[in-house]
Amino acid sequence: MNQDKSYELLVVTGMSGAGRSTVGKALEDMDWFVVDNLPPQLIRPMAELFSHSDRELPSLAVVIDARGGELFQDLSEHIDMLRNSNINVQVLFLEANDATLVKRYEQVRRPHPLQGDGTITDGIHAERQRLLPLRAQADYIIDSSDLNVHQLAGKISESFATGSSRRLNLLIQSFGFKYGAPSDADLIADMRFLPNPFWEEELRPFTGEDSRVSDYVLNQPGAEEFISNYVAALRPVIEGYLKENRRHAAIAIGCTGGKHRSVATAIEIAKRLNAIEDVDVRVKHRDLGKE
Repeated sequence: MNQDKSYELLVVTGMSGAGRSTVGKALEDMDWFVVDNLPPQLIRPMAELFSHSDRELPSLAVVIDARGGELFQDLSEHIDMLRNSNINVQVLFLEANDATLVKRYEQVRRPHPLQGDGTITDGIHAERQRLLPLRAQADYIIDSSDLNVHQLAGKISESFATGSSRRLNLLIQSFGFKYGAPSDADLIADMRFLPNPFWEEELRPFTGEDSRVSDYVLNQPGAEEFISNYVAALRPVIEGYLKENRRHAAIAIGCTGGKHRSVATAIEIAKRLNAIEDVDVRVKHRDLGKE
């Protein structure tokens, strides 16, 4: 393996119904490459494929459950082999108490994978015994009994998010209402209350990216008051997104044609929001060039 490369492999396993799917989705949201139900015999080839790549690849997580039968029985042995071969492997084990697991299975109206002709409780007890060796190997043990899916995802973020994966990617997009509002925007602001530079002959050919237009727009009565108040209102929203482990959000700023007022305002709002910690702001002008 390439010993110069910082590399991570996370094996996610544990009790059925304890939240493996939630953890897998949370890791994907943090830009991990997640493989579900990979046979243990293929973990090492997959890890070596990632570690030998000349490109910068994401960290790798494999989610494995007890339904693998005989293949699953070899997992503990393969984890030991990985650790002995200097692969930076960690094991996350998810568990929950019997009452919680029974309730979750009853809610989804599905049988436990190991219950056979018995009850859900029989399947839970059989699985718990089968998983004892893996639990003993775990680097992280999370009991999800008292956690909802958002709280569990939050714990995963706290433990495994690094660098850019902890940040919120915030898109500030200008647009023209005449072309329709963006359907994927989380918030929309309407700048049509400001005078339209389109009616100023000397400004009409230019866009909100030009200083002559932006100065005209931003110096209008009410413009600064709106922008400062809007940015202040957005701050607790963004903080809430970060607390809820949200990684992407979009704010749309509209005017009639998406050429003047919305463009200048989007740029100014982006400048001010860019100062917020853990937020990466980018600007897109959807409708520039349509006229």
